[in-house]
Amino acid sequence: MKRPPLSLQLATALCLRLAALVLGSLALAACDKPEAPAAKPANVTLITVARAETVDLEVREQAVGSIEGLVDPTVAAEIAARVVKVLVNPGQAVRKGQAIALLDPTDYGFMQREAESEVSRLETLLANQQRMVERNQRLVEKNFLSQTALDDVSTQRNALQQQLDAARSRLAGVRNTGSKTQVLAPADGIVEKQIVASGDYVKIGDPILQIIGTQKLRVHLPFPESVAGKLQPGMTVRLTTPSAAEPLTSTVRALKPLIGAGNRAVDVTADVVGQPGWQPGASVEGTVVLSKRDAAVVIPEQSLVLRPAGEVAYVIDNNKAVQRILKTGLRQEGRVEVLQGVAAGEMVAADGAGFLTDGAEVNIQKPSQAATAP
Repeated sequence: MKRPPLSLQLATALCLRLAALVLGSLALAACDKPEAPAAKPANVTLITVARAETVDLEVREQAVGSIEGLVDPTVAAEIAARVVKVLVNPGQAVRKGQAIALLDPTDYGFMQREAESEVSRLETLLANQQRMVERNQRLVEKNFLSQTALDDVSTQRNALQQQLDAARSRLAGVRNTGSKTQVLAPADGIVEKQIVASGDYVKIGDPILQIIGTQKLRVHLPFPESVAGKLQPGMTVRLTTPSAAEPLTSTVRALKPLIGAGNRAVDVTADVVGQPGWQPGASVEGTVVLSKRDAAVVIPEQSLVLRPAGEVAYVIDNNKAVQRILKTGLRQEGRVEVLQGVAAGEMVAADGAGFLTDGAEVNIQKPSQAATAP
């Protein structure tokens, strides 16, 4: 058999190689074709929820005021003497009856010994006169002595008795005066000012120390005139002050009848008695309870959202948000009172509520502590 010419063989081989290259390119293009995009997931909002609860709420008004000391005695000298020693320092707390200063008792020691000697002398004379009366009484009974003589010695005895009573009174007075050389605190309080020093001579009435009493204090709270008509004596008031760790509860004592011209506020007073740590001049925060609302429905503040329709909350039903228009009341301690729109026990969106719309699907990540409460 006759072979084809060489040129024809070369042409055929070239055509076959070109065809192979074309087929390879098409195969690679088919492999590099991108995959179809995955389906876009649905728009689900991640939230936490809380349950609408019923609690007892208080209608309260707060004010910041000051504390006044009702007993602020200036301790003065009751005798004239030289100051031996002051036993306390400014800022020191003292108790009623505690010795706070000593005065020189030397002069009163001499006066006391003199008075004691006079009492002893008169007691001796009276005892001797009493024996004389008894002796004369026996002589009169035996008719050895007249009744007139008995009356004379009896009168002398009575006079001595009166002199002895007077001497004893003078001795008691000297002793009482001498006891005042030890100056005592008249009330519980804190020493504010030391007026004299050791070695000073004081006369009767000269001041020695200034004490600020802490046993009975009065709280003054200025409330705005807008709430003056709601305040009444006897209302409960809760008080706190930076100088004491524990708060206390008192009652409204009185309301100042005139509104202050400078601050347009009514002065509400309450008493604090025998509370450690409470000091005159300190600031105080008072909360007056005007009224109570029992079984009020409340939701967390983050559940309340402002929309064109007003204040709303989203009730969660079958993982969907249902918008409720609310009528709200008090706001206390991170909670909002709901007067209308949400019932007790319903689950509302908490964190993430601001990203919701009516009918939006939600994914509850983790219920808040309020939601898990029974």
